[in-house]
Amino acid sequence: MATADNTIKLDQFLKWTGVVQTGGEAKMLIQAGEVRVNQQTEVQRGRRLVEGDRVFAMGETYTVQLGKQR
Repeated sequence: MATADNTIKLDQFLKWTGVVQTGGEAKMLIQAGEVRVNQQTEVQRGRRLVEGDRVFAMGETYTVQLGKQR
């Protein structure tokens, strides 16, 4: 799911981890200020995440792991 520059957009990450099921749900959650990245509230759904970033949403913390997929 990572791009060539080894990043993933925040809204895509939320879908990929199963926090939300759709991009629309991700957008609403992010714009409502309900998502934190590295302890800071993030309101931009296009925020690029890199390996090791920590995302807090819906009471859970997720660590970004973008290892190469075959």
